[in-house]
Amino acid sequence: MKKALLVYNPMAGNGMIRNHLDFIISRFQDAGYTVIPVRGARSEHLDPIMQEAKQVGVERIIAAGGDGTIDLVVNSMVRNDVDVPLAIFPVGTANDFAYYFKMPNEIEAMVEIALGDEMQNVDIGDINGRNFINVAAMGCLVDLSQRTDPGMKNTLGVLAYYLQGMVELPNLHPIPMRFESEEFTGEENVYFALVMNGKSAGSFKQLATPAEVDDGKLDVLLFKETPAKDFLPLVFSILAGQHRENENVKYFQTAHIKIDADEEIGVDVDGETAGPFPLDIKVVPRRLRVMVPKEKPCPEKLDRYKVIEERLFGTK
Repeated sequence: MKKALLVYNPMAGNGMIRNHLDFIISRFQDAGYTVIPVRGARSEHLDPIMQEAKQVGVERIIAAGGDGTIDLVVNSMVRNDVDVPLAIFPVGTANDFAYYFKMPNEIEAMVEIALGDEMQNVDIGDINGRNFINVAAMGCLVDLSQRTDPGMKNTLGVLAYYLQGMVELPNLHPIPMRFESEEFTGEENVYFALVMNGKSAGSFKQLATPAEVDDGKLDVLLFKETPAKDFLPLVFSILAGQHRENENVKYFQTAHIKIDADEEIGVDVDGETAGPFPLDIKVVPRRLRVMVPKEKPCPEKLDRYKVIEERLFGTK
């Protein structure tokens, strides 16, 4: 029989995968696969499993959880030179990478995609030798996901990040950062900087709408020091996806950028701690094969957080 490796976060989505594990294994067995289930763990635990998976000829890998789980799996795949299709089961708090592909939220639909034959070759990022799938962020408040209570995340989803951000908003202050790339070199006082592979981060869906995961480019957003009177309009422009035209935001695309700062600040990569400075960030073109839907469903039906954003901020 063919073999599939399933790496899952048992707590994600209030135990959604754990509760459907028998169904997943049964469907894969019916399709001629033996499923090897592995609880999501640290890289030092996953790497030996990935090495063995390569030796026994695993033909498909499934990452079930949020962006952090997918990041863990992809990094282990790259370190161990595993090049097989990756299926994503987006059951975590933040599923920005999956959102790009309009992945469904229902287990049955996820399994159909994982057993299908539609796939897309996609880029990944490299930051100081560590890979990322969606975003590398640096500056004030960027490591909110690491400081947000896990129980709160499971109960409230992405709303937990918004609430934590409101609590820590008084700590927001501009930080001098130096940037070096072919497209832009200079120093800016920024609240935070984002280097993105996908379109969304923190479930803000329109951060980098021009971004494509297979264009060989990373999208850079610098949120610069902003006068008090312009700060709230900037926030609303971000929610409306119109911030790239804002004079307090610098946006460009690049394949390689170096970033440095004298202040010790948070660096977050796909929801996990990274760093330290200086940062050397580049794109790794088409390194990953991701299983995708044959027809991308309407995003309004898939965005489980859209109603939360509309009620909180009045966005459409």
